[in-house]
Amino acid sequence: MTSALRLTALDATHRALGATMTDFAGWDMPLRYGSERDEHNAVRTRAGLFDLSHMGEITVSGQQAGELLDYALVGRLSVLGVGRARYTHICQEDGGILDDLIVYRLADQEFMVVANASNAQVVLDALTERAPGFDAEVRDDREAYALIAVQGPESPAILASVTDADLDGLKYYAGLPGTVAGVPALIARTGYTGEDGFELFVRPEHAVALWEALTAAGADRGLVPCGLSCRDTLRLEAGMPLYGHELTTALTPFDAGLGRVVKFDKPVDFVGRKALEQAAERAEAAPPRVLVGLVAEGRRVPRAGFAVVADGQVVGEVTSGAPSPTLGKPIAMAYVDAAHAAPGTAGVGVDIRGTHEPYEVVALPFYKRER
Repeated sequence: MTSALRLTALDATHRALGATMTDFAGWDMPLRYGSERDEHNAVRTRAGLFDLSHMGEITVSGQQAGELLDYALVGRLSVLGVGRARYTHICQEDGGILDDLIVYRLADQEFMVVANASNAQVVLDALTERAPGFDAEVRDDREAYALIAVQGPESPAILASVTDADLDGLKYYAGLPGTVAGVPALIARTGYTGEDGFELFVRPEHAVALWEALTAAGADRGLVPCGLSCRDTLRLEAGMPLYGHELTTALTPFDAGLGRVVKFDKPVDFVGRKALEQAAERAEAAPPRVLVGLVAEGRRVPRAGFAVVADGQVVGEVTSGAPSPTLGKPIAMAYVDAAHAAPGTAGVGVDIRGTHEPYEVVALPFYKRER
């Protein structure tokens, strides 16, 4: 027997809108409502509304909450200001990435760690295992939140019409408590689309009212409901890594080109430090494969696991690939040997079912919004 899929508080809403649903990390989630391309383009040009309630919220609180996170994660979270957020990783002792996270500091002694849905239990277990010896509590708050995101260039105006919170003063990777359409919320200026936007953490019982209010507020600004499919093409165009594709336990942050998130200047030891110091030295002495962008010269779409080739030799592997609605061509992210990583490198292709399709090597991201 297989266990039943978990449902978000917005499940009935998605079905009423005619969403195509899919199993994602044990959750029944909307894949698309209509055209994936139309949803993608709406976020790029107007606004899109997402249900992200499958994400995993974990609260870490207490006198030594910051010190625990400094020990458990590779970043230095104890110096994070109240109301700010930071991207970081949690690693194994051998330096392999367990998950990439966003950590919000809600109060002096309270943090919220947001994990990917597929890794939420792994992260919860790891934080719990690393907590003894610290005056801090790790609490599973996955049932306490629904998460709704509004993303796109029209999102500030849409959200401003239903809240009196100071959105103009809210910086990227910051959050503040407020009221949105009468609903108490943590309003965070974060997202996974490459556009300006907001993620709204609310209690599950308020999710439907908030979704409906945002839908009404965005009706004249082109807001559409969006599923996970366009979320994936949006993050791919923006060059944002996806756990299980660009990030895995087989890679350290240095292998993934994200060594900047590792803070060796912390006053405390942290899990994986020795292995990560060695990974940093290896990366400096002999650069590992580099994460690059690939743009197709033809129409065939690369997929994760396809080999990147040059001069008849395998020089890398595709981690994510899809048609790009914005570029109008298939694109991919891939780890390739350093010798073939420079933008414009000639002779690079992707082995698509035995045919070496030509691809242009480009710097990431493929798309960057105008500020």
